[in-house]
Amino acid sequence: MLLENKVAIVTGGSRGIGRAIALACAREGADVVINYWSDNDASYGRRAAIDEVIRDVEASGRRAVAVEGNVALPQTGVDLVRHAVEAFGKVDVLASNAGICPFHAFLDMPPSVLERTIGVNLNGAFYVTQAVARQMKEQGTGGAIVATSSISALVGGGMQTHYTPTKAGVHSLMQSCAIALGPYGIRCNSVMPGTIATDLNAEDLEDSEKRAYFERRIPLGRLGAPDEVADCVVFLASDLARYVTGAALLVDGGMFVNLQ
Repeated sequence: MLLENKVAIVTGGSRGIGRAIALACAREGADVVINYWSDNDASYGRRAAIDEVIRDVEASGRRAVAVEGNVALPQTGVDLVRHAVEAFGKVDVLASNAGICPFHAFLDMPPSVLERTIGVNLNGAFYVTQAVARQMKEQGTGGAIVATSSISALVGGGMQTHYTPTKAGVHSLMQSCAIALGPYGIRCNSVMPGTIATDLNAEDLEDSEKRAYFERRIPLGRLGAPDEVADCVVFLASDLARYVTGAALLVDGGMFVNLQ
């Protein structure tokens, strides 16, 4: 029970890696406030995804609250903190996970695609981190913030010229926040997932050649699973990592270091 009696906020928590983080936090003893945005879940059903996560958290014996909101808007971070304090009295952990990756070529990319991606991925991480850090400072008991960056923070992508800079920004944000918030006992770290199989990229990975390429690039020989990222988030949020801040943990099966 690495997070026993803690309260965690998870953004983008209705599906994929965010869902796995919310469930992992609950399994380790935390009550969870889960952010979601219905526009991103439209194809899955406006409430079906988040309702399923809430049921799974409660089935593990913990409490959960769902809060809808677009993290690109500053008010969403404020609302998440308010709901956490009203429901559970405090905030101990933030998993800033919400993100989008609408693949697009560079030369004809509309400004709207760039602005939306920056708004959700980078601005959203900033606003939510700021709101949670203010609450943690007021509580005076420290806390842990873990942001979901990406292996894409370290490598390029021809169809990701709008995405990779945001993930590099999230990594850099956690480094700077580690310095800014360290005096208050607030630790800030990031995880950098590689190719993780989720419902969000299932269609893309249906291309057998593309899937085989990724599997060849990964020394462990397989794609990652969302819970393998979530377990690393729990570690960084827990007291096992009490002297770890400003760090970035690659969770990619060795893909980044395989240059051959």
